[in-house]
Parts: sequence; C-alpha cells; structure tokens
Amino acid sequence: MSTSTTAVVPYDPTWVDLFSQLGTRLRRELGPTALRIDHIGSTSVPGLDAKPVIDVQISVSSLGPVDAYRGALERCGFVWRAENTELTKRYFRERPGSRRTHIHVRRAGSFSEQFALLFRDYLRTHPVRAGEYARLKHRLAPLLPADRQAYVEAKVPFTWETMHLADDWAQEIGWEPGDSDC
Repeated sequence: MSTSTTAVVPYDPTWVDLFSQLGTRLRRELGPTALRIDHIGSTSVPGLDAKPVIDVQISVSSLGPVDAYRGALERCGFVWRAENTELTKRYFRERPGSRRTHIHVRRAGSFSEQFALLFRDYLRTHPVRAGEYARLKHRLAPLLPADRQAYVEAKVPFTWETMHLADDWAQEIGWEPGDSDC
C-alpha cells in the first residue's frame, strides 16, 4: 500500500515500529555486510513532524561492489536507483505500490554517514531546534507537490546552521555514534 509523501504530517509514534520491523528484516538479509543499520531522517526524531517516509542508513565497509548488498536489499523489496547522483552513497527505494521508504547505503566512518547520525542525535536531544525544523518544514510544505527539489534546497541553510550547532555540541560532550539501531 502506497503512502502519500506530499505532506508534512504530525509525528507518528508508529514510525519507530515501522523502522524496527524493517531493520530486523534488513539485518537478517544483510548479516555482517551491514556494519550498522540506523533509523535516520525526520521520522527518527521523536516529536518531529515529517513527511511519512522511513529513512534507513545502512553502513558498509565499502560502497563497491554494489552486488555485495544489492541482492539482499532487493529480497527485502527495494530497488537500486543507479541514477542517484550522490557519489557518497548508494540509494534504494521501495517497489511501486509499497510504503515509501528510502535506503541510504554509506561507507562506515564516512563524513556522509556521520553527518546523518549527528544531525539526528542533535535534533533528538535539542527539542527546541527540532521544533524550529518542524515549523520550517510546514512553511515549505506547499512546495512539495509542485517542486520537491525547491523544498529540499530551501532547507539547506537550516541544515548547515544546525550542523554547526551540532558540531559545537559534539565537541562539548565528546559525541560518538551510539550502537546501531538494529
């Protein structure tokens, strides 16, 4: 069953369960190939309004060859999006008609892997900033049906400002990623 993702909706506590079920299935299929499996993105931050898309980050020792994990992800119902232009990840999406889910495969220890985890952890521990993010997302939501890229680009200044704050916070507390979510 397809879930519309053209709207920012109130936080839904079932997002945690959806990730948990998916993460368990991914862990079973990927085994030790997945060094980490983490719930990232807005649905991973309790209380944060979001598009109802579950984002999963799978950390691997190397992005290549993609066949090292592609078959397992396809068995779980995901399709490799080879046309993805981000060179620091491999991207998979749900099959047509399935619940909207984004799978981001990144190299363990890479900047892009750490970025997603730090951004998530900062918002989880700073609810005021998460609330500011929710308000921004609601303000930009009218762009979603017509120009998704404009929506994404309009969030960039907030994201980088948050990462500056998150880096300061990380230095203060000695942040390191916790255990894998799955």
